[in-house]
Amino acid sequence: MLQSLASNSCVRLIQSHKSTWYFVSLVLGYVLYLVFGAVVFSSVELPYEDLLRQELRTIKKQFLQENECLSEDRLERFLKKALDASNYGVSILNNASDNWNWDFTSALFFASTVLSTTGYGHTAPLSSGGKAFCIIYSVIGIPFTLLFLTAVVQRIMVFSTRRPIMYFHRRWGMSKPLVAIVHATVLATTAVCCFFLIPAAIFSALEDNWNFLESFYFCFISLSTIGLGDYVPGEATNQKFRELYKVGITVYLILGLIVMLVVLETFCELQQLKQLRKIFYLKKDKPQDRLAILEHDDLSFTTVSNRAIVYTEGKTQPFVSVPSLVSPNDDPMIQ
Repeated sequence: MLQSLASNSCVRLIQSHKSTWYFVSLVLGYVLYLVFGAVVFSSVELPYEDLLRQELRTIKKQFLQENECLSEDRLERFLKKALDASNYGVSILNNASDNWNWDFTSALFFASTVLSTTGYGHTAPLSSGGKAFCIIYSVIGIPFTLLFLTAVVQRIMVFSTRRPIMYFHRRWGMSKPLVAIVHATVLATTAVCCFFLIPAAIFSALEDNWNFLESFYFCFISLSTIGLGDYVPGEATNQKFRELYKVGITVYLILGLIVMLVVLETFCELQQLKQLRKIFYLKKDKPQDRLAILEHDDLSFTTVSNRAIVYTEGKTQPFVSVPSLVSPNDDPMIQ
């Protein structure tokens, strides 16, 4: 008996806090996914890092043996200064001296990466004034960019998603959820082809040291606004039409980001995903003022109903009791 009562109470507790348990499971799943990613990245990349460290130590040792007049401390200071400059996008190599990081087209590309929060990190402001302006520019520009993207995506969604779905739903009589799923799949496939596969092929042809996988990797990292900065186009030595190339990449990043948002919004409007999201949301409680209005309306309706019943009962009951007549002879007037 006690076990059945305990089990019933546990079931009622779980059902009453179902969204909370779903949310806890979501948090645990996300943490496990983070740990899974860390384990995979560590197991894959750590051997390559160790191999590169050994190679650099060997090269450094060989260089010091060949140049005995140079001390290790002086070499360390020189390498540190060169690496610090490289982190700001300035290289001491002769073949990279022709590429300027802050001409107009490069600055335009940098501004687009800042406003889109991609931030490759290959170029950064050098001066204190540039760093201060970058902060102010980002504080104003990032919300402005979000407003711009929201307005553009909202207008595109009308023609790219909502109207086609309603057209096929009304014209062919197809189920609206089915049409939405098919449309989202076709839209995502088109976006992958036009903004990932084709640009990856173009980048692999224009960039000397990029293969197709590295080019596709750059497209994905850029349009998902991750922006690791390990691959940046237009930075090769003696890049032909470098200014025009940078402008084209800027336009590609803005258009690609808009398309990615349209695809994501299209998938978010699917009925199945809406139902899935509701599992993890808190249920909205009715406002207290609305409950008070409803209770007041209920009381008013009950009061009016009771008054109507009393009034009806009062009308049906006569003021003087009249005996019922069984036959005409029972009437005293006739008698």
